[in-house]
Amino acid sequence: MTAAALEVTDLVLALDERGGGARVVDGVSFAVQRGHALGIVGESGSGKSLTLRAVMALLPTGVRVEGGAVALGGEPLALGGRAARRERRGRVAMVFQDALSALDPVQTAGSQVAEVGRRVMGMSLSAAWERAVELLGLVGIREPARRARAYPHELSGGMRQRVMLAVALASEPDVLLCDEPTTALDVTVQAQVLELLDDLRQRLQLALVFVSHDLAVVRQLCDEVAVMYTGRVVETGATAPLLERPRHPYTLGLLNAVVDVDERGRVPRPIPGALPEPDRLPSGCSFHPRCELATEECTTTDPPLMAVDGEPGRRSACLHWERVATP
Repeated sequence: MTAAALEVTDLVLALDERGGGARVVDGVSFAVQRGHALGIVGESGSGKSLTLRAVMALLPTGVRVEGGAVALGGEPLALGGRAARRERRGRVAMVFQDALSALDPVQTAGSQVAEVGRRVMGMSLSAAWERAVELLGLVGIREPARRARAYPHELSGGMRQRVMLAVALASEPDVLLCDEPTTALDVTVQAQVLELLDDLRQRLQLALVFVSHDLAVVRQLCDEVAVMYTGRVVETGATAPLLERPRHPYTLGLLNAVVDVDERGRVPRPIPGALPEPDRLPSGCSFHPRCELATEECTTTDPPLMAVDGEPGRRSACLHWERVATP
């Protein structure tokens, strides 16, 4: 069997001593094949973005790798040190949430795309510029030669996000990581960017990892879903079955909290309580204080991801997965 384009195994991230040493990502594992898309969902603070940053070797100050492995095409990568980011050049790229903050305000859009061609691909200045204009056209920017000379503040939010995509694609990566790239966009532009991502994934056979709060976006774009809570994956499976028949009460809670304009009589129900701090996790299952199905056993037993009977590929970290109702 061909090795996955991206494979993350038992990734553990912890705060440094000043942060108390608590684990913020605990044993996360997943794999993505070329041409496939994995969605990672969960509340803010569940460890989604930190997981992507660890894959990119771009962890913020105060967070360290405590264990685990990352491999591209079966080849293990360093998780830290000077060589780590160099190993990823031209192979894995990332699109961040806020394009205006991520782009350099004093460089034109074309210059920022061309810089990747020059520094990573070793192109000449003229060849890198031509490639930049070509990529801006590829991501759906009209009049790319003219827009290439515009500065980020002269572009709309949708265009800036497309520029970020062009920057990411300039190194011709095998893996594309997206950290909520459509959050700040209006619904129309969001739909255009998602359609573009899906088209690029299929046409270029990219392995895509897409972090989002929006379950509708994940349903539209992703083949599989990993649900994260308190730094752990608590449910995984193919997108449609998982969102239609959740097998973890946290997944069900996320679905019940969604506002659905097509169901006028349905009232969204927020999950009670709040996500606990990493250094104050409850004993047993970390979700049990917020869970309607919790029993005494849940307060002492921390369940691992377990196969769900009769559902190939589905796993749940819940002792009572069979009691989770369809939303």
